[in-house]
Amino acid sequence: MASDVYEDKWNVPVNYVQKTTKQERNFAMQTENRIHRILFITTILCLLSLICTSVALSADDDQIDWKKARELPRKQRQGQLLTDEEKAYLERARQQRARGRPGRTLPEGQRLPESDQAGKGKETTGMLPITELVDGKYKGQTGGLYGNGMNTPPASHQAAAKKELAKIRPLDANGEPSRDGKVVLISLGMSNTTQEFSQFKRIADADPNKSPGVVIVDCAQGGHVAAQWAYPNKYKRLDRRTGSQRPSPWAVMDERIKNAHVTAGQVQLVWIKQAEMGPANLGQFPKHAQVLQKNIAVILEKLKDRFPNLRIAYLSSRIYAGYAGTPLNPEPYAYESAFSVRWLIEDQMKGKPELNYDPKKGEVKSPLLLWGPYLWGDGIKTRKSDGLVWKREDLAGDGTHPSQSGRRKVAEMLLKFFKTDVNAKDWFIKRAD
Repeated sequence: MASDVYEDKWNVPVNYVQKTTKQERNFAMQTENRIHRILFITTILCLLSLICTSVALSADDDQIDWKKARELPRKQRQGQLLTDEEKAYLERARQQRARGRPGRTLPEGQRLPESDQAGKGKETTGMLPITELVDGKYKGQTGGLYGNGMNTPPASHQAAAKKELAKIRPLDANGEPSRDGKVVLISLGMSNTTQEFSQFKRIADADPNKSPGVVIVDCAQGGHVAAQWAYPNKYKRLDRRTGSQRPSPWAVMDERIKNAHVTAGQVQLVWIKQAEMGPANLGQFPKHAQVLQKNIAVILEKLKDRFPNLRIAYLSSRIYAGYAGTPLNPEPYAYESAFSVRWLIEDQMKGKPELNYDPKKGEVKSPLLLWGPYLWGDGIKTRKSDGLVWKREDLAGDGTHPSQSGRRKVAEMLLKFFKTDVNAKDWFIKRAD
């Protein structure tokens, strides 16, 4: 029997090392072959899965009646409530369309459901701005900002406005008249409101004709619709980034006023533009508009309680929402929010105690209400009074919030209103003295 030859250092037989090295190479080759086979099988399974998914999606498409899907958003815009089955059907249609599969087309003669056309939407609705609805009616309601085709306050309300406006003057931090005091104008509303009012503040502060004593503070806040301002403890919100509870919009308002170096006693005017989230869930017109009306009435009482020298609330309704691609606040709800504003003013003129502004008639619970600028126009159809149009590029991607050009458009309407309206210009414009 031949003796083994040993390594010098480790005392290991040389022939053992050679045998072991050969076995390791064989094992490595077998392992590599197994890996290749596994990768090949995995690739085949993935391809089969994609093919099956594609077939399933095509089968799902065949189950969607796109004509039916197109009619459901129309029902919502008309103020009709969808059943749970219809909501689920519409959502399935939206999800399928949102996948955006290349090369997929709808059956001949059919179109994408209108509320899913976020890139285009409806350029017009055929509805008349209520400022132009002089003789006709909308769902039983007369036209005009102040009703019965009138776009200016009735004589009695105008006289009351004149008395309240005469009380507006520069006030010191304690709310007392002072030649060096301030007249504070704030905003209150949701995301659209703050986007538009912040733009207005920039151009107004740069306008040489604005009174230097007027301080503009944007207190409107994204994500806070009328219900959340009216009942902040009921509708609490979480911060998406931190998960913690967001502060009350009223607390944020107080902080912004403080940061502007003015006080609650100096706030004398407010611009309010409000809406509700998902108004289709609140019922057909007039129900959803009545909910908005009641919530704004609650907000007005809170405002008057917080700001004792608040004299005038200028109210505006929504801009055009025909391009909206979500149920957040599309047409006709944006249009119909104008009636919420008008009903509030009409109730105040009728002497409703919850909207009383006159201490001679009882407890004061509200500032005097007036229309601010009316912002709605029927899309690309030119508004007669001033040529206003709302093009697709004036709205952001969702068709609901204003783009930069849309914000500028509202800001300029606000500036023109405060500089020229008989019920605003006297306190807003710089006096010669």
